[in-house]
Amino acid sequence: MKNINQRITTNLWFDRNAEEAVNFYTSIFKNSSITGMTHYTKEGFEIHQMPEGTVMTIVFELDGREFLALNGGPIFKFNESISFVVNCADQQEIDYYWDSLRVAGDPNAQVCGWLNDQFGLSWQIVPTILSELLKDPDQEKTSRVMAAMMQMKKIDISLLEKAFAKP
Repeated sequence: MKNINQRITTNLWFDRNAEEAVNFYTSIFKNSSITGMTHYTKEGFEIHQMPEGTVMTIVFELDGREFLALNGGPIFKFNESISFVVNCADQQEIDYYWDSLRVAGDPNAQVCGWLNDQFGLSWQIVPTILSELLKDPDQEKTSRVMAAMMQMKKIDISLLEKAFAKP
């Protein structure tokens, strides 16, 4: 079902594996589905170089948010300047999304919950409690939380809470 309140849709440019990527993402996130698909025709072949019948775009939803995937060829690649933040309520959610997105992805995850998946898309898997810990008026507490987080790849809520509470 199209979210009529969502005016802006994120477009993700893939080489020729948009369908594989969309199937991967919709298998991970609850409340997700493929809602539409278009195919290349022979028109414009001299520009797009895609065989007639190849999937051109896929409209899909992840957790109720609409996205568009395009098989656009190898011209553009993803990089970390754009990432998707997955806000997690607890460690179980962090572990699930981290493990699901990273399984076949880049084994060289970055600090602070950042990782790249097998398609090169960048994700931040973060606990919702993090912003509360960092908003505390006690700068010593927030500094300890930040220092602890900067040592982590996958974020561990219990270690953040220990850093926050440490006298």
